[in-house]
Amino acid sequence: MVMLLAAYAGAMWMFLTSAPKVHTVMVSDLEIARQLYEGLLDLPAAEVPLHYYYNYEQTIGTTGIDPLYMSTGPSLSSKMMNNANDGLWYQLKKNTQLHVITGASLGSKNQQRHVCFDHDCLEMILMRVEVRGLKFKIRNQKPLNFLVKDYEGRVIEVAEVAN
Repeated sequence: MVMLLAAYAGAMWMFLTSAPKVHTVMVSDLEIARQLYEGLLDLPAAEVPLHYYYNYEQTIGTTGIDPLYMSTGPSLSSKMMNNANDGLWYQLKKNTQLHVITGASLGSKNQQRHVCFDHDCLEMILMRVEVRGLKFKIRNQKPLNFLVKDYEGRVIEVAEVAN
């Protein structure tokens, strides 16, 4: 029995340590986000991690979402974090993925808004923006907030939510 428990513990440890780190970004328009991340930033699509099928990550921290960044439309109640397959999945680094979901409100002047709770995630996105040669403007370092202009002239605000 002890050997069985040890084997199970070892298998769980291997599973949890091999699972990719996932950063989540909430966006105001999923199609415009797809154009940014796939088209302009050329991020490769990723498979949904196995631990997301069990809603492990979606239930953590949802009580701390700032209502300022949440949409007030009816799609929020029916779509907010209810399925791991919702949204877009991209590979940022070898063992780091980006999960893009809807839920952010539009910014000032109806700018598209992308919000994230993780500073490291936004730094990786900003580095990708710089490498790809897109026009951008850093508005604030802490919390990180910058604007990106796509090829169609849309301004996308990318902002870190300060806790």
